Amino acid sequence: MYYQTFNSADAAQIIAEDGQQLRVHSSDALCCGTFGELLQGQLPVSSIRDPHFLVTMPITLFARAHFMPIAGIRSVTVYPSHKVKAKRLAENLLIALGASGGILFLQSELPEGKGLASSSADLVATARSIACCFKRRVRTSLIEKLMAEIEPSDGVMYPGVVAYQQRACSLLSFLGQMPPLAIVGIDEGGTVETVDYDQRRGEISASHREEYHQLLDRARIAIPQGDTATIGRIATASALLHQERAPKKHLNSMLKASEATGALGVIITHSGTMIGILLDRTAADFPRKLRSVLAHVSPFDNSPQIYLTMTGSR
Repeated sequence: MYYQTFNSADAAQIIAEDGQQLRVHSSDALCCGTFGELLQGQLPVSSIRDPHFLVTMPITLFARAHFMPIAGIRSVTVYPSHKVKAKRLAENLLIALGASGGILFLQSELPEGKGLASSSADLVATARSIACCFKRRVRTSLIEKLMAEIEPSDGVMYPGVVAYQQRACSLLSFLGQMPPLAIVGIDEGGTVETVDYDQRRGEISASHREEYHQLLDRARIAIPQGDTATIGRIATASALLHQERAPKKHLNSMLKASEATGALGVIITHSGTMIGILLDRTAADFPRKLRSVLAHVSPFDNSPQIYLTMTGSR
């Protein structure tokens, strides 16, 4: 993955070239991504107004935003320039705050189009940076409203693990903190655009909706208890349920590798290109299992990545 970084000298040079004067102070802000979703599907129609939901799997990779306001302008110039979603959110938030425009710098450890919440993390980090810059308290509901106008989003604006309505950009419930897990992830290649995926995704049968409901109920218990075995089974069940709608070509191979190594199960980026094998980092045999998983996945991906779950607030 390649991304551009900026320091204060870069920013000063850009502003000097634009002939504009920097006003107020600037602030950095972070937002973590997620490794796809622990669980994603649809709930029974009678149980909730918007049945589409997901459960986040926050990881220790971050997007960073750095906003620099400039007096007398309304627009936002964003670097890198292709981050148009963040530009749109920044301009809409500044209008809501009655604040001036400026320059927005973004950098990210999250590859785009893979299902790791790169766009959502950009947007949340942008909103946080602007709020810090103007020393304003911005309600989460306002951030969610602005994000909903752009695309379906993950619940990365909340600390810990949440059940979230990605289309409505609305919180269902806090589920607690994810226990310390490692994910050995492989990328099947290509990219997925969130909006395109959401529009072509079909409806789910009533029986599968009930399965998702039961899985969510299990997650509400397993996550606060740190029940890693059940968390692994929930992730695996969600991956299998999703297979008929957006199949992962290496899912069976990853399932076999997980079983052969005694791992917790598999997890997928439902609207992305990645599959992972879950391991408990606190287990006494974690180093041995990690080596074993890496050996088992190397025949079909010679460069797997290791991701760590977030275990505290973001």
